[in-house]
Amino acid sequence: MPKYLIERDIPGLGNLTTAELQGLSAKSCGILRDLGPSIQWNESYVTQDKLYCVYIAPNEAMVREHARKGGFPANTVSGVKRVIDPPTAE
Repeated sequence: MPKYLIERDIPGLGNLTTAELQGLSAKSCGILRDLGPSIQWNESYVTQDKLYCVYIAPNEAMVREHARKGGFPANTVSGVKRVIDPPTAE
């Protein structure tokens, strides 16, 4: 199944409390449950003004549907072609 990297512009995100981030995560998980098992959230990286999320989904449209239902921005949705890491250099 395809993997996607989503870039979300959320000014001040890095200033949110743990409880606020937990609430956003719970909202996202609820929407994922409603959409069914074909879309999965792997992990997200919080920076000061952006959220970078890794999802597995059958297509970009489903990733954008999750964003729409949650009221989350999905400024850029990019399909992951390959993953490289330090062992790739060997």
